[in-house]
Amino acid sequence: MLTTGTMAVMSLSTRPRKDHLDALAVCILLVCCMFWGFQQVLVKATVAELPPVFQSAVRGLGATLLLWLWCQWRGVRLFERDGSGWAGLLVGCLFAAEFACIYIGLQYTSASRLTVFLYTSPFWVAALVPWFIRTERLRPVQWLGMACAFAAVVFALREGFGGGGATGDLMGLAAGALWGLTTVAIRAANLTRLAAEKLLFYQLAVSTLVLLLVSHLLTESWNGTWSGFAMGSVAVQSVVGAFASYLAWMWMLGHYPATKISAFVFLTPLFALLFGTLWLGEAVTLTLALSLALVAAGIVLVNRK
Repeated sequence: MLTTGTMAVMSLSTRPRKDHLDALAVCILLVCCMFWGFQQVLVKATVAELPPVFQSAVRGLGATLLLWLWCQWRGVRLFERDGSGWAGLLVGCLFAAEFACIYIGLQYTSASRLTVFLYTSPFWVAALVPWFIRTERLRPVQWLGMACAFAAVVFALREGFGGGGATGDLMGLAAGALWGLTTVAIRAANLTRLAAEKLLFYQLAVSTLVLLLVSHLLTESWNGTWSGFAMGSVAVQSVVGAFASYLAWMWMLGHYPATKISAFVFLTPLFALLFGTLWLGEAVTLTLALSLALVAAGIVLVNRK
């Protein structure tokens, strides 16, 4: 379903940039956030069989190949000179560092706990993007919406903060900062002028090479277990996660305000909590229901025209 949606999105690549999220954007973000929440739990389950950084590199390698085939089919030129080289390399390195932190951090903490720290990213975006793009400065009511959404995430996961996992927490915070910086670098260097496919190719191709090097330096075993579950997990992460959903995300960065998009993805930690609950057989509590309501209220405030 996400791949089909992405194809539909790419067919609309000539649409003008908007200053608010319309129905199409909301639908795409909901599907992406739902999958990203599930993916965190999936990665956590797979770390037991495949080393974390190596797993992330293989995921990126598969997605890079798929993206290259997609570009061949659509006639998108990836290697022509357009002055984006150095900025593209920077974005790719930030992308690699972010996912190294995520995958390593999942060894030390739960998927839902790490995800709440990862999604501090919108604060970095909101704080830094206006320095480069003055039209995206948030108003007080929108800051209130972001605070409301973040409070909801903390409220939903408050029981997990009392136990250890400091290493995983720091990894999650670092990943959130790196994600925010990636978004800021894309907008500040005006990489949104590129085709969404080329922008994503920079991130996937560069990060794959960097992550393979990091995995080698960490002396991770590249053999792994490679059970049916592990192969299926990496395939889903590659096809749906690193290829289809990120292609849609790159397109949206070029057509909608970055601060509002980033605020919307506060839903992902709650989806991660929900899927973690379903996977582990934990009960859905009143706390989760209240948190979902707070996140919804925060999204409404942030996206007011």
